[in-house]
Amino acid sequence: MFTGIVEETGEIVEVEDSDAGRRLRIATTFEDLTGGQSVSVDGACLTVEEHADGEWLSVFLAAETLERTTFDSASEGQEVNLERALAADERFDGHVVQGHVDGTTEIVDIERVGEGPASGASGTSSGDASSDGDWAYTFELPAGLEQYVVEKGSVALDGISLTVATLDDAGGTFSVAIIPTTYHETTLSAKEPGDRVHVEVDVFAKYVERMLGMADRDAEAGADVAAVREALGEYR
Repeated sequence: MFTGIVEETGEIVEVEDSDAGRRLRIATTFEDLTGGQSVSVDGACLTVEEHADGEWLSVFLAAETLERTTFDSASEGQEVNLERALAADERFDGHVVQGHVDGTTEIVDIERVGEGPASGASGTSSGDASSDGDWAYTFELPAGLEQYVVEKGSVALDGISLTVATLDDAGGTFSVAIIPTTYHETTLSAKEPGDRVHVEVDVFAKYVERMLGMADRDAEAGADVAAVREALGEYR
């Protein structure tokens, strides 16, 4: 399990394709890795195959992972967000992130807000990333996941724990506010409108939906049984 608090970004230094899938070697400063350990790469929970402490780690992407993520277009030189799994005795920041990517969504707009120089035309990021000020990133509501995106709720985008600032169901978009720390310390600063990112919605919302659905089904089944019992009672 992860929290969506990105520890660092790492550069993809090697991409190796095979019939079974794709293997990535990623530069990292992590020094306490072990083989078989889970690591979040742009929000996807992957297994460390090999590593050199403080230098790099390698992960393998199976066909299903490639279908659900943007890793099918990953290339050498690309930066990715990295987070190690949460230890039981650590402070829990962010929100519960499983690393099970639900899908992808497209960045619609990036707008500079607050203090600092304006970014110019809407849809372009600021050329001066060193000054204070926030950014508003607008995304498409991911198809099939709309019901899990709620205003002020949590969502993980490329493994980053974020809060939904605004929700426009009619327009099919939602936005998040990005503070300077998040902007500078994640891959968001390199993103542009049209880029796609990984989405993981709140798992608790899925459980609630499932339980309510089961309750409705049981209630309907109970009503049918009662009707049968009533009908049978008339012939006693």
